[in-house]
Amino acid sequence: MTKVAAVDCGTNSIRLLVADADPETGSLTDLDRRMEIVRLGQGVDRTGRLAPEALERTFAACRTYAEVIAEHGVSGVRFVATSASRDASNRDDFVRGVLDILGVRPEVVTGDEEASLSFTGATRELSTHESALVVDIGGGSTEFVLGDERVRAARSVDIGCVRLTERHLLRDGGLTDPPTAGQIAAVRADVERALDEAEAVVPLRESSTLVGLAGSVTTVGAIALGLTAYDSAAIHRSRVPYQRVEEITTALLTATHAERAANPVIHPGRVDVIGVGALILQAVMERASAAEVVISEHDILDGIAWSVAEAAR
Repeated sequence: MTKVAAVDCGTNSIRLLVADADPETGSLTDLDRRMEIVRLGQGVDRTGRLAPEALERTFAACRTYAEVIAEHGVSGVRFVATSASRDASNRDDFVRGVLDILGVRPEVVTGDEEASLSFTGATRELSTHESALVVDIGGGSTEFVLGDERVRAARSVDIGCVRLTERHLLRDGGLTDPPTAGQIAAVRADVERALDEAEAVVPLRESSTLVGLAGSVTTVGAIALGLTAYDSAAIHRSRVPYQRVEEITTALLTATHAERAANPVIHPGRVDVIGVGALILQAVMERASAAEVVISEHDILDGIAWSVAEAAR
């Protein structure tokens, strides 16, 4: 066993996993797994910069994570930063802050590397030789990875629940509640263009299995299961048919903020962006001709942990 720590800092959330990894058996045993919504990507699509308040929220979470990592005495730490920090002109401020707090330099990975880590995290535990299309719907970008025992094709595109919500659903500094048909159509048009871009590299219709990752997908899964509290064990490996995804997407996009906030499985930090996240999932399923989506709670965070364990061998 190798005790490792992995941090995934995305556009909407920052997550920590401390785990015992056994590369020989392929087992990854959680010791501590947690998430905070920090909205690092606040305004990045519009300004091209990380907002000071977003940086401070992220650094506050890093201070908490530093305490947890120290308590466990891990042998290695890897901090991966994704879409928001990749796009920002002031990303050096972010890098210096994380380095000061955690003592490790955040790696602002490329979209393709992000896709590869997501695929490893989602599929390493699965003893299958069938092909899988792994789709990781984040706050700022979505990754598409096709593979079996290895990655065959991957592409990251700049559509995510935060990016498209801020781009199309904000009016005069506030969120349209609920969004208009025209706003939804504008989101959908961006998604379709991005799917064209992804499909130029990744054959989206060739896979026998569609695996969905990250908070938008797992939240849709929790709603589909009718849960009254978020339950990772129940959600992991659950299967949601296309018709149910379509119904949930319609319900979320026609609900008010208060109605969405009243659902106990929707994290407060996702209330304003979950409708767009669900719409992206629905569009992906249509493009891939997927009758259902298999939902995985294991994703890029697990892939990062495996990369630390492999490096320590």
